[in-house]
Amino acid sequence: MQHPVKFGRIAAVIPVKNIKISSEFYINGLSFNDVFANGDPVGFMILKREDAELHLTLQPQHKAPSCPVAHLLVDDANALYTQCQNIGAKIIKGIQDKDYGIRAFVFADPDGNRIDVGQILRK
Repeated sequence: MQHPVKFGRIAAVIPVKNIKISSEFYINGLSFNDVFANGDPVGFMILKREDAELHLTLQPQHKAPSCPVAHLLVDDANALYTQCQNIGAKIIKGIQDKDYGIRAFVFADPDGNRIDVGQILRK
């Protein structure tokens, strides 16, 4: 009998051209905390806020894809949407309620990495 593997956390690894600018965006703009940094100069960081975790990795030649690199579930999409607007994040898709029960929007960080945000709507 094969033992089932228990999965632990999984975190998005976000490539960035400038780790200082990107970390400031997530830390100062979206209230993430810097919990780990590696290298001198820093080439890798772990950022956390509640259950959300992002790993930033320095990739100077990075070109962002046209699809989201991460999906973030929140309890108030409207509030985060307003916060993203206030910090100057590029809004890729405006906020809207989807027929599958999610209020959603997509924003891009300073490197163009797209984060898909969703709030589960209660019926």
